[in-house]
Amino acid sequence: MAKNPTSPRIKATDVVDAAMLAQLRRRSNLIGLALIAHGWGVIFLSMAAFYLLPNPITFLVAVMLIGARQLGLVVLMHDGAHNALFRTQSWNNSFSDWLCAYPLLARTDAYRRYHLQHHANTQQQGDPDLVLSAPFPITRKSLRRKIIRDLTGQTAYQQRKAQIINAFTPPALSNPSLRQRLAHFWRKLGGSVITNLVVLGVISLVFHWSYYLMFWLLPFMTWHMLITRFRNIAEHAMVPDDNDPLRNARTTKAGWVMRAFIAPYWVNYHVEHHVLMHVPCYRLVRLHKAMLAQGLGDKMEMADSYWQVLRRASSRPDNDDRPGKIVHDGRKRLSGNFAEGFVSEA
Repeated sequence: MAKNPTSPRIKATDVVDAAMLAQLRRRSNLIGLALIAHGWGVIFLSMAAFYLLPNPITFLVAVMLIGARQLGLVVLMHDGAHNALFRTQSWNNSFSDWLCAYPLLARTDAYRRYHLQHHANTQQQGDPDLVLSAPFPITRKSLRRKIIRDLTGQTAYQQRKAQIINAFTPPALSNPSLRQRLAHFWRKLGGSVITNLVVLGVISLVFHWSYYLMFWLLPFMTWHMLITRFRNIAEHAMVPDDNDPLRNARTTKAGWVMRAFIAPYWVNYHVEHHVLMHVPCYRLVRLHKAMLAQGLGDKMEMADSYWQVLRRASSRPDNDDRPGKIVHDGRKRLSGNFAEGFVSEA
């Protein structure tokens, strides 16, 4: 289907009335802080569970829960990038950076610049995330290879390698000195160095320094990468109409298990987010219900589960070797925007 230069829009008043819109857009400093506290609380309680009951099951569950809450912190950073996490404007930068973005080697301002292009050009030629959705469906073999790369840390290694190389490479200088390289690195990743040292220190005091490796870096390099891929696929891959604002993104139904391990903080309500992108994540369920009440349910792209989406995403026959098919390798998504230091594409 032909793509427009910019993404088609739907009027907010076509979705909800003015009074409801005002309620949906209300932001709360208290709720924003509570969500961040919840994310970090789950992370440390997961470590505590293994500390008290060390066995393979508690280890695996902890890695998965922590990886999901790491994605949750990225989701909250995403709200900060939309100035939707806190009522106090400056908190959407400072708290988002220090409590959500920096610990995961991301930056709210860099993510905001990139992500607003995605909203302005959703599924159109100017969409920087189009590379994430365009290759699908792929074969089951291809999806299995991607899952293996994610769970073995290969994807994370390639991305972090590119990010660090970029941080040591000032773009405006042809032959930078060591001092210039270090200064550029500190501008890009200084906050991440500080926050990770704090995380290491707290973990060492409460548990043991090795928990930083087992329950911070390992989830970040494995489960977090896998569910980030699942999220990207579910949100825009194989949507039925790139030019329909209700059908160029996808909302995926998720029960409490999926929300705990794959889709934290209402990230699965993606059609709703694209329709009204300044609505805080904690009000997306209400927006979803309002849209259904308006009779928009039949017009919205929705999936019953993440497994349903993944089956569709890997529905291309394994023996389909048609030329010209571009299969995106997530390890090589090393654009300048990525190297700026964001973790996930919402």
